[in-house]
Amino acid sequence: MIETPTFGAAAVVAPHTAAADAGRAILLEGGNAIEAMIAMAASIAVVYPHMNAVGGDAFWLIREPKGRVRYIEACGYAGEKATNRFYWDKGHERIPSRGPLAALTVPGAVGGWSLAYDYSKSGGGRLSVRDLLSAAVSQARNGCAVTACEARGAPNEQAELFAAPGFAEIFLHEGKIPTAGHLRKMERLAATLERLGDAGLSDFYRGDVGREIASDLERIGSPVTRRDIEKYQAVMRAPLELKLPGRRHYNAPPPTQGLAALIILGIFDRLGVRHVESFEHLHGLVECVKRAFAVRDRVVTDFGHVKHDTDEFLTPAFLEEQAHAISKDRAGPYPLPPAKGDTVWMGAVDDQGIAVSYIQSIYWEYGSGCVLPRTGVLMQNRGVSFSLDEKALNPLVPGRRPFHTLNPAMAVFDDGRVMPYGSMGGDGQPQFQAQVFTRYLGGMGLADAVDAPRFLLGRTWGETSTSLKVEDRFDPSLTRALEKAGHQVEILRDGYSDTVGHAGAIVRHPRGRVEAVHDPRADGGASGF
Repeated sequence: MIETPTFGAAAVVAPHTAAADAGRAILLEGGNAIEAMIAMAASIAVVYPHMNAVGGDAFWLIREPKGRVRYIEACGYAGEKATNRFYWDKGHERIPSRGPLAALTVPGAVGGWSLAYDYSKSGGGRLSVRDLLSAAVSQARNGCAVTACEARGAPNEQAELFAAPGFAEIFLHEGKIPTAGHLRKMERLAATLERLGDAGLSDFYRGDVGREIASDLERIGSPVTRRDIEKYQAVMRAPLELKLPGRRHYNAPPPTQGLAALIILGIFDRLGVRHVESFEHLHGLVECVKRAFAVRDRVVTDFGHVKHDTDEFLTPAFLEEQAHAISKDRAGPYPLPPAKGDTVWMGAVDDQGIAVSYIQSIYWEYGSGCVLPRTGVLMQNRGVSFSLDEKALNPLVPGRRPFHTLNPAMAVFDDGRVMPYGSMGGDGQPQFQAQVFTRYLGGMGLADAVDAPRFLLGRTWGETSTSLKVEDRFDPSLTRALEKAGHQVEILRDGYSDTVGHAGAIVRHPRGRVEAVHDPRADGGASGF
């Protein structure tokens, strides 16, 4: 049994200790959880650049002390030049995954920081943007060490990534990804963050920084224009909500796969599983994932184009029907198309009771690979989830938002506990969330629930198989039982594998005690006071 780090008033968790320390410092200065998260979001973009960047997207769940849950959607849309004809004329039958043609959506993350900052100020937040970005500025200017996670990575389409404009100068050493401990400086990104601290976060879109971003994007051949950047705004919308016995779950609506995350939990609750870490637990979750993903792949697209009422998939009748269709001892078919992804999840809870579940991503490792020379901004490649098939669920159309694997999770228990939690990992995010949550719900300590071996149904990070991948720390009798039931099991021989994500969670108890833990598979942890 692993002891869960516990704090008396407030805590943050992040996949890199430097980002967690940045958040803790803000809390100690009297900042709230939202302000702490902005500091962490800026910091993590510097110290963990293979997983996220300022040039990516982000999603927020914020629970107020009195119970209302807010959702901030900070995802960018396709640029005005990003048309099928634009790619066809260049000889492409699909959107390239790396380089300038992959950098086809407006970065939304900083817009989310801006909206969250204004929301925090309206509720009494008092720290300046300069205060919140100071740690990230220092880390970028003075340098930070390449992490073990980044050093051991094997990026997809490596040749194209390394050839992307600006990539080699910042991210390669002697033509390779550096070894762990190598000091990396990002002076131009430091200057950009410093400028945002002085001029305000909106300068990223409608000021000098935005103008320089647009100029660089035009120079390298991206279809995103100055006008696209100037008109971008993050939005606040209603979160998805699912009521289950003893608790309420919240997640992000389309274009994210938050709907799938809630469907998994809703179906699983109806399976009557009695013991965690049993065959019925693991088999049940896998089968729930299959059914949730079938809905996701049929329904989820830009919220302005969703043709279904998402609430219909969270009704007791629908969830009961899905649970009834699951065999208790046989694996169902799994013909679903997977998605890759590189992401960070972070959480924060303050002594006022504000809780934040936050996820920020650049999609693939290092995104498009394009580092803009004037600003040092690394651009995402989220737009590769669009299709050049006009009849597809997510067709490429200027102004349209791409499908997102990102989804921050939060649970609020009837007994007063509040639990922000989440994971990185593309298609795996809802799966990893469900494994961590159901273990905690079933009686495991929070640290044990995050540490325990996990599975991934499908592929990610360039994997070619759609097997059920399980860490080799599972009891061999469980893996044999899964195989006997018809699951195509593949053993991950890493002990703690990045393939099954980097998860984290915080639980704030009614009297203020806070438990917080981040994944031993990552390079971070929990911090608080």
